[in-house]
Amino acid sequence: MAVDTARAHAQAVLRVRGLALAAAALPAAVAAVLLAGRFTGRIGAPGSSDTAGWDAARWVVCALAALTLLVAGLTARALRRAVPPQTPAVPVERAAAPELYRLIDELADRLDVPAPSAVALTPDCDSWLEDVPPPLRPRPSRPHPGAPAPVLVIGSPFLWWMRSGELRALLAPVVAGTAASADPEIAAARRFLRGLDACLDSGPGAAPGLGGGTLAPPPAPPRRGPAGLADRIARRITRRLLGACRGHSAELERSVASWASEHARTVDYGLRIAAQEQVGLAYAGWDRLLTRVALPAWRLGRHPAHLNAGVVAALTELSRRDRLADGYGTRLGDRPACDLLEEPGAVDRAVSRLAAELFFGRPAAGAWHELEWTEYPAEVVDAGWRARAAALQCALDRLAPQARPGAPTLTRLLARLADGDGEQLAAALAAQLARTTTPAPLLEPDRTGRDLLVDHVTAMVCCAAVDTAGGAPGLDWLDGPVLLLGGVRRTDLAVPVAQAVEQGQDGPLRAWLDAAEVRLEKPVRL
Repeated sequence: MAVDTARAHAQAVLRVRGLALAAAALPAAVAAVLLAGRFTGRIGAPGSSDTAGWDAARWVVCALAALTLLVAGLTARALRRAVPPQTPAVPVERAAAPELYRLIDELADRLDVPAPSAVALTPDCDSWLEDVPPPLRPRPSRPHPGAPAPVLVIGSPFLWWMRSGELRALLAPVVAGTAASADPEIAAARRFLRGLDACLDSGPGAAPGLGGGTLAPPPAPPRRGPAGLADRIARRITRRLLGACRGHSAELERSVASWASEHARTVDYGLRIAAQEQVGLAYAGWDRLLTRVALPAWRLGRHPAHLNAGVVAALTELSRRDRLADGYGTRLGDRPACDLLEEPGAVDRAVSRLAAELFFGRPAAGAWHELEWTEYPAEVVDAGWRARAAALQCALDRLAPQARPGAPTLTRLLARLADGDGEQLAAALAAQLARTTTPAPLLEPDRTGRDLLVDHVTAMVCCAAVDTAGGAPGLDWLDGPVLLLGGVRRTDLAVPVAQAVEQGQDGPLRAWLDAAEVRLEKPVRL
């Protein structure tokens, strides 16, 4: 059985731990025997022919034992001080989601496994058990031998997009994994492995954390002298131990996952297949919402307060456009899983704030400004266009000859592009961005100077369309900021802008501006 296989691999991991302890204790044990033999006169007694040889052996073994115990103590100290990483998550108390807890409790009862000790939400499209509980208030669970039940971490987009039945089917194999956490040998092996991982991840010189944001502080610099030597020795031993356990660790988790999946087949198995299809759809909508909609707001220090509600709107639009979800209208008639929360809006706010911190870090201003979706066109779309247009105007002024700065007009911009100054403008924008930005956030794509110039020229054109042609900033749930002219989204601006920037051919862009009745000579409001 898979559970027996998992237990066998856990025992193999524990044997590695036991061998490490034995290797650390063996020289001390031999030294103790030799010293006892010396004092009792049984080994190398005074006056015997081999006294000098045994004395030399005692000195060598005692020195080796002292060195071994020192190294073992340093390694044990590093393991004891290492803090296993905790997944950033929003805790959900029982009082805030009694129906969600009831669904999970009933699921655990059907599977005959311990109920999770608590529930938390993460801004990600995944669900798992957190064996190291984050600082949540655990609730009583059914008595069960072994370690406490882990925390169930649920991807927040699932709650807003999936129906209640789909969520239960999706969580069944995850909840089934609590049985493995209650097994004493498996729990002990996992604790040992987590300690080794934490020792490598949190020590001096460790790799930087997720996104470089506030949730992952930078690693401590490597120490010098004896302390640095001790750190290097401890990390080297830890790495060796992890290498010895790596195969058994992978097989342990694979066996646990296989057993949990098989054990959960009796619970909503048919519905789970449909739920897995919704997982892919939710991931696509969530990724697009973050990169196209949330990221422009985060750059301006504003975080949308209801990202999970936004992903529903994005997926609804995706299904309407591409018809990715069969029977979509019928499915929406079922109860959404977010109804299992007492205050979905408050939970959405907390998760949305965590998403901003996790994927972007702190804004340049140092504090986030909460944003409602109705404010997005004015606070993000229009403000973002104006900021990029101002940056482009600064680049134009720096490249201008020693006359005074010119007016922020499209006429001036198009003339510079037609004269072949695109490369200089792109380099100026890239240099300016490098001076004003912090380390790139997790979702921030790498952009060349040419990409930046296209983006900034588009922004200036949109500003001019708003100022002189009755245009308006808008929000598209799948594409983010858009320009509306006559209430219609304009999608035909990208090609003429690219031709003007990359080839210096401003004719197509001038034709587009003329057709949209945009006045090129009027200064853009920055």
